[in-house]
Amino acid sequence: MTPSATPTDWLAGARPRTLPAAVVPVAVGMALAAHDAGWSAVVWWRVVGALAVSLALQIGVNYANDYSDGIRGTDDVRVGPMRLVASGRASAVAVRTAALMALGIAAVVGLLLALATSWWLLLVGAAAITAAWGYTGGPRPYGYAGLGEVFVFVFFGLVATAGTTYVAVEAVSWRAWVAGCGVGALACALLVVNNLRDIPTDSAVGKRTLAVRLGDRATRWCFVALVIVALASVIALGIGSGLIALLSVVAAVPPVRQVLAGAAGRDLITVLGATGRLQLVFGLLLTIGVALAA
Repeated sequence: MTPSATPTDWLAGARPRTLPAAVVPVAVGMALAAHDAGWSAVVWWRVVGALAVSLALQIGVNYANDYSDGIRGTDDVRVGPMRLVASGRASAVAVRTAALMALGIAAVVGLLLALATSWWLLLVGAAAITAAWGYTGGPRPYGYAGLGEVFVFVFFGLVATAGTTYVAVEAVSWRAWVAGCGVGALACALLVVNNLRDIPTDSAVGKRTLAVRLGDRATRWCFVALVIVALASVIALGIGSGLIALLSVVAAVPPVRQVLAGAAGRDLITVLGATGRLQLVFGLLLTIGVALAA
């Protein structure tokens, strides 16, 4: 029987709970561009382009992971959200095509941004797309070696935040890199929760994620440390009105409490959603706070 995934299945496969990781750095980077150069200097179509690239990369990564893990059989026994290939709801070829289409969109829009600003963005874009596919794809996927958090921190933290600031006003201050650290830390927190949930199944198939390498207890404290880094970055920015982002600690309490209380298995799916909301609240408050100082 030929697989026939519904639109709802494809939406679930895109893993919408991870999309705040794509939106937040663009919003924060935009606000920092306005803070550093003034609202009149911001080129808005480029900001929209940066958002399109970020979202396309995130969706492309999610489909690529679904495809690569599916054909390897590492998702055959899964606690987390549905995967298209492993569940049999979509063929591996269809999911691979969806991943390549998303990454292709990121490449085309990224090319337009590079043509409008600087050629070196082509190198950054090529690195991002290569890393997106290599996370679980290729002969030696680095996500299986415990390096997934490095990719997330660099590309959905530093690069996405500072890159948005650059394409908006063609300049980057040190604050964009500091903010990128905070944004990247919460993006990593999403991945840490996901991998904490999957420690038993990943260990069984030889997938050596950072969570598998650290073990259950240390991974839980790693999650807490990432939340602390995000909050500390707000203080390091040194923007008075930006301190309102510290109010996101209210949204941080539930997931931190659940993780430290030993939440496991399907309970961590709830924590994943709460962490996504934390990132959205953090990003919204930081964007507003920085924008008020522009």
